Amino acid sequence: MKIYDITQELFHCVVFPGDPKPEKEAVLRIEDGAVCNLTKVSLCAHNGTHVDAPWHFCQDGKTVEQVSLDKFVGKCYVAEAAGELKAEDAEKLLQTAKNADPEAAKRLLMKGSAFVSAGAAKVFAEAGIWLFGNESQTVGPEDAPAEVHHILLGAEVVLLEGIRLGEVPEGVYLLNAAPINLGGCDGAPCRAILMQL
Repeated sequence: MKIYDITQELFHCVVFPGDPKPEKEAVLRIEDGAVCNLTKVSLCAHNGTHVDAPWHFCQDGKTVEQVSLDKFVGKCYVAEAAGELKAEDAEKLLQTAKNADPEAAKRLLMKGSAFVSAGAAKVFAEAGIWLFGNESQTVGPEDAPAEVHHILLGAEVVLLEGIRLGEVPEGVYLLNAAPINLGGCDGAPCRAILMQL
């Protein structure tokens, strides 16, 4: 079974403009006579490869630990696209995914430089998908991501942002993108992997 690591390395990751960068600090080092190596980490919940919980944009939305892990673990469909994903593109993508595997159509991952328009977000929300992932640090347009986030997160579609799919062919996979259990938070980093079925 082939496993694809689709996660950015955290300390060299792309950071959304304005977000704090992840940092690490050596607290203890064996080479300095300590009994063990110990590192202190500081980061934003949305650094690197991460998930957005509904509470990120919806005041009454679920925080990351309240979202069922079923949304993050299971079959998914990887498709390649570039530019703005419009409503008609979303409909075609959903149909292609359903034809390949109806269960995989609940979790959609976009390979390439695609971003979601409000129209496409409405199609995904109305279809009741569980998760949408993309390679950018935001699922919507970088200069105006709020509307797309409100539509998707408002429909409890969780987002998996900052994935890396360059080596992954289109098709059906088993996804594990369980977030770190950061209680009460709007998102969390995760170690996202795909497994061939």
